[in-house]
Amino acid sequence: MFSTAIRQSISLNRAFARSFSSAVEPTLKERLTQIIPGKIAQVKKLKEEHGEKIIGTCTVAQAYGGMRSVKSLVTETSSLDAEEGIRFRGFTIPECQAKLPKAPGGEEPLPEGILWLLLTGEIPTTSQVQNLSKDLAKRAGLPTFVVNMIKNFPKDMHPMSQLGAAILALQTNSKFAASYHKGVKKDQYWDSTLEDSLDIIAKLPEIAALIYRCTYKDGKMGAIDPSLDWSANFNRLLGYNSKEFDELMRLYLTIHTDHEGGNVSAHTTHLVGSALSDPYLSYAAGMCGLAGPLHGLANQEVLTWTLDLKKKIGEGEVSNEKLAELVWEGLNAGRVVPGFGHAVLRKTDPRYTCQREFALKHLPNDPLFKLVSQVYEVVPPVLTKQGKTKNPWPNVDAHSGILLQYYGMKEHSYYTVLFGVSRAIGVLSSLVWDRALGHPIERPKSVTTEWIANHVNQQQ
Repeated sequence: MFSTAIRQSISLNRAFARSFSSAVEPTLKERLTQIIPGKIAQVKKLKEEHGEKIIGTCTVAQAYGGMRSVKSLVTETSSLDAEEGIRFRGFTIPECQAKLPKAPGGEEPLPEGILWLLLTGEIPTTSQVQNLSKDLAKRAGLPTFVVNMIKNFPKDMHPMSQLGAAILALQTNSKFAASYHKGVKKDQYWDSTLEDSLDIIAKLPEIAALIYRCTYKDGKMGAIDPSLDWSANFNRLLGYNSKEFDELMRLYLTIHTDHEGGNVSAHTTHLVGSALSDPYLSYAAGMCGLAGPLHGLANQEVLTWTLDLKKKIGEGEVSNEKLAELVWEGLNAGRVVPGFGHAVLRKTDPRYTCQREFALKHLPNDPLFKLVSQVYEVVPPVLTKQGKTKNPWPNVDAHSGILLQYYGMKEHSYYTVLFGVSRAIGVLSSLVWDRALGHPIERPKSVTTEWIANHVNQQQ
């Protein structure tokens, strides 16, 4: 009896402690209000004490080569190392999978958690993530005119075009635009930018799901369930009710959020935002960049390539030698192997690796996954022998389509929209910090080819 009473007392004390902890935990905006002044002071000190120091140089090749590797952007949310891969606020993908809160019974991180992490630099508690999920659910809901607009889009309009147009239509609700016109102080720009960003992220599952339902299905869609997390709600709106697919969507929407500031979608969002365009305009511009085949559209092209390869192989298995012949056949015809290589990475993309681990756990015998695994063995040596790439290893796009296909989402022209929903978390978090730190309008100096020719001649 005495032992039972002690256990009950300990249990009550722990419950009280959890309740007290939850009661005093700051909200996302409160935590940012606490963090931002310190970061502003840090940046000010760096500029004052080290503002004239050189952090990088630009060669002629870099100027003509898309500014590859030129250190000229400041992005707080993530960093990308050529050998190690992405770190979100200092945490690797495996660390995020281990540390970020999960749904009850789940094993993959909730995207709401990485939203908190990218904004604050801190791992949130479970209750903070749960409260953020509820806040996003409250912010959901589309204006009737946006719903009608999406329903009236032609079915052959690409889903990414629909996404960009819908985001632009929502711009009429921008809190940043309204506060700016009222004359809000510059040091408070971040507040309404955060509000717009959370509103956009909250409404994206409905926008993206309605595009999916109208383009490929019957045009009917359910409503947000406040008891579900962001990813599970997205899946229900899309029409999927699989707990396993919920887990995949949580993983997918987490790992695609951010990839430092130099990629096209992140840089475009930052560039447009630097003109003090509101988050709707900035994010929509970023999505126009994501829609390109050298960026987010690549996942669509990878699956098309893989399915075409499967048709050539036919039923049954294929030897590595025969598979290599088929790869060489495409390369010799001037075609690339989509999903392999990366502008920065020089090893296998960690985002590819975690998706592969998911597949090994949940769908190890799927024929397309087996083919992708075999391609993983065969293609790098072929590309190395060809000698035209610095990185013959697979990137994130080489795997995601196979997983989505397995769970029934076979409309691969839609896959980039999923990428865009996820990428909103990263680029909008960065935009909040652009405003918090008072970054100026981006205006690099350009030169002409004649100027470069004269410059290098003078140096000889």
